[in-house]
Formats: sequence, structure tokens, C-alpha cells
Amino acid sequence: MKISTKGRYGLRALIDICIFSVSEMVTVKSISERQGISERYLEQIFSSLRKGGIINAKKGAQGGYFLAKSSREFTIGDILNVLEGDLLLIDIENDENEIENFMSENLWNVINNKIINFFNSITLEDLVNDYKKYNKEDMYYI
Repeated sequence: MKISTKGRYGLRALIDICIFSVSEMVTVKSISERQGISERYLEQIFSSLRKGGIINAKKGAQGGYFLAKSSREFTIGDILNVLEGDLLLIDIENDENEIENFMSENLWNVINNKIINFFNSITLEDLVNDYKKYNKEDMYYI
């Protein structure tokens, strides 16, 4: 499994929405400028996120994007499933080979479950809070 730019940029854009939508709707243009992601690509990502129930949009002069629910209600697993599909390292199939079946049950299945459980254990809110701590530590004053 390799997380594509769609998944990585989607998470970046959602963190951006969480941070900047406190007082106003967040536009694709503003996210694009802050994150250095093309507006066209963001629109494609946001189309998937809207269809997946992660974000909503409001049209008009005061329009923009916002989360469909609280950031604590979405896990990274939810978001990556919408953007990437299955989060499996290896597609497991029954095989005629006894060793392959053993590895599927005792290695590949275990790894797949650990990856899925890890992504499902982190909420978008957790990621935003961790980013805020990271960003605060990264700041310095003269």
C-alpha cells in the first residue's frame, strides 16, 4: 500500500479546513495558496470527500467548504478509505499453496489489520491538535 498524493493532499486540505474554518468558510483558492496544491487537483479531491460525506460545500459569495461533522467524528481511516479505497497492504486470496495460506493468515492478515487499526485509531481532531503542537514548537521569536 502506498498512499497517493490524493490521500496526502486530502489530509492536508482537511487540516487546513479545520484550522481556518473557525470564523469563515474555506475556499479552494485559499487552501491552494496556503498548501501549494493546484486548485484543479483540490476540486477533484473535494469531489471525492463530498461524495464520501466528509465535507460539505456552500455556494455563493460567502461560500466555501466545511466539515460535514466534527473533526473528532472522522478517523484517518475513514478519510483515506474515501480517497484511496481499501487500505490493504496485500490482497489476500486463498491459494493452493500451504505456505502461502499460512503466510496469509499469520503475516499478511495481521499486518493489514494493524495498519487499518492504526489509521482508525487517529481522529482528524487528533491530527489537527498534533499539528498545532508541532507548529507551536517550530515557531521561534526574535
